[in-house]
Order: sequence, then structure tokens, then C-alpha cells
Amino acid sequence: MNLFNHQLRLHADPSRVVVRPFHLAWAPTANGPSRAERLVREVLEMSPGEARDQLELVLRDFEARHWQTRRVFMTRYDEIEDVMRLDGAEIGDEKRQLIGAYFCHEYSYAAAALMNPSAVPHFDQSGMPAGSMRILMSLRAVGEGHISSVAFREGIITESHEMTLAPEPPFATATDSPGHGEEELPEGPVTVYRHRDSTLSGTVIFPITRAQSKGLEDLRLVQFEHGDGSTEWLGTYTAYNGSIIQSELMRTRDFRSFDLVPMTGSASRNKGMALFPRKVGDKYMMIGRQDGENLFLLQSDSLTHWDEGAMILKPEYPWELVQIGNCGAPLELDEGWLLLTHGVGAMRKYSIGAVLLDKRDPSKVIGRTKLPILAAADQDREGYVPNVVYTCGAIKHGDTLFMPYGIADSSVGFAFVPVKEMLNAMA
Repeated sequence: MNLFNHQLRLHADPSRVVVRPFHLAWAPTANGPSRAERLVREVLEMSPGEARDQLELVLRDFEARHWQTRRVFMTRYDEIEDVMRLDGAEIGDEKRQLIGAYFCHEYSYAAAALMNPSAVPHFDQSGMPAGSMRILMSLRAVGEGHISSVAFREGIITESHEMTLAPEPPFATATDSPGHGEEELPEGPVTVYRHRDSTLSGTVIFPITRAQSKGLEDLRLVQFEHGDGSTEWLGTYTAYNGSIIQSELMRTRDFRSFDLVPMTGSASRNKGMALFPRKVGDKYMMIGRQDGENLFLLQSDSLTHWDEGAMILKPEYPWELVQIGNCGAPLELDEGWLLLTHGVGAMRKYSIGAVLLDKRDPSKVIGRTKLPILAAADQDREGYVPNVVYTCGAIKHGDTLFMPYGIADSSVGFAFVPVKEMLNAMA
């Protein structure tokens, strides 16, 4: 198969940092006040000159590294004020900023790895010449403590296998979640917001709920067309709390606000669920791996409730005998639904293949590739988890499939695959 690999690679970058809340215990200790209360009192007891000097030291180190650093400190102070019932009017701006700084820390969100991307057409296609498409990618970024978050990159692809990515802004910003300051981790659905001055390429969505506390993993984006003609961008992902996984749904219509919604039903206890881009018949449909080995077709009347489905694919060829799974949302072609899959073979080597499902009845398998379309080899073998290539979603553009993919759980590469050649390779 005449696959074209683009030369660009995205790698982990410890220089990409954001300001995050630094949480200290509020419960009183055996020796007196809590650590958090003691710290606030220490700042309040500083002389105005000492507080000014300490704040200047902090700003000298960090103001040039973050967007609106003073505003971030003041926002963090406001959360502390609510807990301690302080009177900000009596404290003054410098001490308030300094208190906020003590309850923040710098977090390198992609220091450990950048991997497992998905891609969808960008919501803004204005000004695009013929043969070009503006794209939007999600990426799994892994930082300290192996905590996964969602990062984004915008770019442009062409029908001649060209790709350019919009530059990342000098400052990265985390999404805001009003109302969730020093309280216990919330449960259930939450909404987070992109900073009004931040581009998507500089935005990071961090875990916020108890179920997500150790990571938001492997977002599979899809541009979903509702029956009323409206468009919504949806993404299934795995929420991980350190011991239990839970499938959740990200929903947005403008990439300004994002609803993070836990899914219910027996199927939602599994990871790797991929949503079809529209209803098929009168049902929402997903591809999922319910038993850790085979692929199932799931059907539902609701986008957020999923029960067990029917098995439609099991490992068949040597490169996938250990297990198979999906590699993102199915893509609609004239010939049927094109589903990218991953297979695990000997020595736990991951490869990417493809399956064609019937358009009216996706439980029917029309064909599948006997050999992988992409496998871990040469420079794509080395990394944190060797011998792995993996994608969470591709885009059909013209006669070509644009497929970003994770390499060894460490970096991201890009491939262009002719659709006709892929279909011709199916048995």
C-alpha cells in the first residue's frame, strides 16, 4: 500500500507549562491550625514591604512564563478567601496575590509523553482554498504523576499530502471550571471553559472530577451531525481515578465550553468506545471492546447510556491474534463505514488495520485488511512503550485518509493513506 508518512513528529515537551491549583490540607492538625490556614496567616502577618518583596521575587521567576499571571494569582486568592472568609478589602492587592501564589504550582502537562491523537474537520473552514482543509486534533498529554490531560492542535492539510500546524502560543492555559475551587472533587457532569484570550492550540483540559482524578485518556473526537441539521463535536474518552475506569463523553458546539458527561449503562465500564458520526436508522451507534479482545456494535436511544452490544469482529490474522480494538470513530464512505482498528500480535506489537462495515447495517462486515496498513517499525518502535502505533481517529479528505498516530506512547506522527488502496487490500 502506498502510504505517505509526513516527516513532522510531535514530541513530549517539558517547557509547556500551565499554572495549576496547589492544594493543602484544611483540616486542623494535632498541633493547631491546618497547613493551609497557617500559610495564609504567615502572609497576613508580613509587613507591606516584606510582602511586596516576596511577590516581586515570585513574579520575577514566573510572570514571563504564564498568561496574566497576576490575574491567575488573584483568582486563586478568591477561592481561598471563600474558604477562610477573609476580607479582601482589608488585605490589599499585593498580599492577596502572594497568598494566591502560595496556593499555585507550575505543571508541565506534556513532560512525559504526547500521544494517541484524533482528528476532525475544524469548525472554521473560512478562507480555505480548493483542496485544503483546516483540521483540529486532540492529543493525550502526560505529565507528572502520569496524569493524562487533553491538549489540542490546529492545522491545515491538502490533497497533495501537505500539512502545516498552527504554532503553539507562548503561553498554555488550562480550562476554567467555575465553582470548583477548594471543595472536594465533584462528581457527575461538569462544564469547563476555554480562556477567552486563548487559542485552542494553547488550551489544556485537565481532570476535574473524582472519576477523572488520574487522567482523561484517549479522546476519540467525532463531528456529529444531528437529525435536525445541527452539528456537535463529541468525544468519547476514558476517565481514570487510579483504580477504576469509566467511559465519558465530551460535548461542545463551539470549543469554548466543554461538557464532560459520565456515561451510564453496562458498556460504559469499558474503555475504547467510538461513536458513529450520525444516527444509523433511528439509533445512536458505537464500536466498543467489551471483553478486552473482540469488537462489538453497540446501539442506544441515548448518547450517554450504553448497554452491551453484539460481537461483530474477533482476531483473525497473525498481527492481531492477541486482541483487536477500534482506532476512532467510523468514517462514512459511499462503500460503507470505514473503521480503523488496532491489532496486537506477537511480542505485544501494535499495528493498525481497517474494516469496512455495511452502511445500513453496520453489524455486517464487508471486508477487512489481511495485513496492517501501518505497523511499528524502525523509528516508530522506540519509546516509553515500544512497538506501539495507535490512533484515536482519522479524517477523510478527498481520496485520502489523513491519520495522525501515536508512536510508542511517546510521540505523534502523521500518515496519508489512499482510500481506494485501503479498500482494495480488504478480503
